[in-house]
Amino acid sequence: MRGTLPPGAPDFVYVPVEVPSGVWEFKVSYTYDRPSVPAGTQGNALDIGLFDQHGTELGGKGFRGWSGGARTEFFVRTDDATPGYVPGPVRAGTWHIALGPYTVAPQGLSYELTITLTYGESGETPRPVYPPSRAKGRGRAWYRGDCHLHSWYSDGRRTPAEIAALARAAGLDFVNSSDHNTHTSHPHWANEAGDDLLIMLGEEITTRNGHVVALGTEPGTFVDWRYRARDNRWARFARDIRRAGGLVVPAHPHATCVGCGWKFGFAEADAVEVWNGPYTPDDEVTLAEWDNLLVAAVRQGRPWLPAMGNSDAHRDPDAVGLPQTVVLADDLTREAVQEGIRAGRSYVAESQHITVSLTATGGRGQRAGIGERLPLPADAPVTVRLAVTGAPRCTLHLVTDEGTLYTSDPLSVSGAGTVEWRTTPSYAAYVRAEVRHETAAGPLPGALAAFTNPVFLGAS
Repeated sequence: MRGTLPPGAPDFVYVPVEVPSGVWEFKVSYTYDRPSVPAGTQGNALDIGLFDQHGTELGGKGFRGWSGGARTEFFVRTDDATPGYVPGPVRAGTWHIALGPYTVAPQGLSYELTITLTYGESGETPRPVYPPSRAKGRGRAWYRGDCHLHSWYSDGRRTPAEIAALARAAGLDFVNSSDHNTHTSHPHWANEAGDDLLIMLGEEITTRNGHVVALGTEPGTFVDWRYRARDNRWARFARDIRRAGGLVVPAHPHATCVGCGWKFGFAEADAVEVWNGPYTPDDEVTLAEWDNLLVAAVRQGRPWLPAMGNSDAHRDPDAVGLPQTVVLADDLTREAVQEGIRAGRSYVAESQHITVSLTATGGRGQRAGIGERLPLPADAPVTVRLAVTGAPRCTLHLVTDEGTLYTSDPLSVSGAGTVEWRTTPSYAAYVRAEVRHETAAGPLPGALAAFTNPVFLGAS
């Protein structure tokens, strides 16, 4: 089957395929042209997926898989499927190959699909087994995790077993699966969980107006991605994530790839991914925007949006656990970790070697930590204490709603240091910490080694 998509084609084009009874395997391979384009112009990129006889309506009732641009062929049958696709019976009816013209050259995008229907006796569909929702844990403690990871079930190049091994080597206590627009990896994580590693299940919903991580949904949950901000459908799917027990976490809001910047606003978010992978200028922009959101929340007396950081690791040399979110949770369970993230009882560090402690203490011994509030009168004295280990030659910064009000000298090569700073709730509505590497280019701030969610000061 051949066709050509013009510039300005719809986000998704559905090619119908009539499937008769008795088919055992549905297989697709595809190619498309990649003509030369003028400098600064996007060339052709074509994603692909599959919907069965249940249709292509939003919500995914007919969803049978998505590989984006990661594969040139795939198959589906009762007993097996290509990673990213859902095994199950190949029923008679009208199926649809979903084409996603990610970018289209000025000359258009010509494609060719080869569909092979193989007849035979259907096998048995494997019964999914999922990882447990708890690990052994240490009771109430700080747990390290990476909640944005890609396996070969989408565009990653690592198996769940390889990712789990790297997570353990990075000192992580929990991870969250987040393959693009598919939940099909969920049962393949069961063998990788253990007393020392909690595996939560989710998805990265990759729309044309930004990406969002569904963090810790119920096993087997699929969330649709086929809409833009102008379609006014995002709130529906954010509710679906929460109904499935997950958190809504917009990912890399200022990433520069096509379609990656977050355009839906943060009204539906439970947290936001401020730091994504190795620290870059777009993370610095996101950090500044997040700080502005904190100021607006204080000014308007509304709930604030906690920050987190994840690796978004796909393949070598991407480092799992760079960065990692360190969460104060009551135990190493899905629900406890989610509650810690939702409450903002967390900080972000570039590795397992860095630890951060930030507390605020009142004159009568009242005390609050990261993500908490110290409810004192406006003029009451407050002592803020920041302690860091594992950050050689880094500087320590205390940031308030007014800006950075304290900067330390660089730490020694031991990487350990403690600073104290005094303030009042009228002077600082919140205090958060940044740990930064040495400045690399003139007045530009050094890259983050760690940062915390805030401690709030004064009455709410």
